[in-house]
Amino acid sequence: MINAIVVGSAGRMGRMIVNAIQNSDGITCTGAIEIPGHPSQGEDVGVLAGAGDLGVTIEDNLKSVIEKGDVVMDFTAAEASLGNMEIAAQHHTPMVVGSTGFSPEQLEQVKKLTKEFPCCLAPNMSVGVNLMYKIVEEMAQILGQDYDVEIVEAHHRMKKDAPSGTALQLGKVVARGLGRKWEEVGVYSRKGLIGERSTEEIGMQVIRAGDIVGEHTVIFGGIGERLEVTHRTHSRDTLARGAVRAAKWVVTQKPGLYDMGDVLGLKDVDI
Repeated sequence: MINAIVVGSAGRMGRMIVNAIQNSDGITCTGAIEIPGHPSQGEDVGVLAGAGDLGVTIEDNLKSVIEKGDVVMDFTAAEASLGNMEIAAQHHTPMVVGSTGFSPEQLEQVKKLTKEFPCCLAPNMSVGVNLMYKIVEEMAQILGQDYDVEIVEAHHRMKKDAPSGTALQLGKVVARGLGRKWEEVGVYSRKGLIGERSTEEIGMQVIRAGDIVGEHTVIFGGIGERLEVTHRTHSRDTLARGAVRAAKWVVTQKPGLYDMGDVLGLKDVDI
């Protein structure tokens, strides 16, 4: 049995993950963390998540419970996750991290820390989204320079970061497929008399509205035709199930930084 600690356990995603853990064979929730002063502190995480009484109290510090877990599952924010990675590195405890918004400097720190423990870091744990990464990179390679690429992402009104981590990853894999560097060709907004679109740029458009869980579309626009690849997330359940799948996988790995492509074996698959 794999013992999992859920960080951010009282949030929407955290509660989903607790439920997904308890509905999956071979894994159980043995620890739960929330920020100090959170109103859910001291509550049973199973009751809060609607999974029944688990006898697991929500604590305010990963250090106090990390010995209870075989894996830490963290869906909070980049800065908080980085702090938890430092604790995981000290204890050599595997992690699954779904937080987004890491700066280049923070990612460098992540790479250093994960020399001490295995970590699956992915902006989106959905199986479908990670297959989409593979597909659009292959499409970019095949279609080449004759097709303009635009990425459109939509999320709920409460999402704090933009573009989404998933959209940014789509931009990076498409750029890689085209032999470009996302940092040099990504265009985040257009307004006014901007002139003709360049052949190198990859556009990124963001929508925030209502309760949209998540939608991502990559458009390949050619002369006389257009190809679109779209993924729509109807429920966060699919993200939670992917995170549990990653947790079961990462506990068997050597120290290092991994992503969902590694978990799903997509890096060895030709489409």
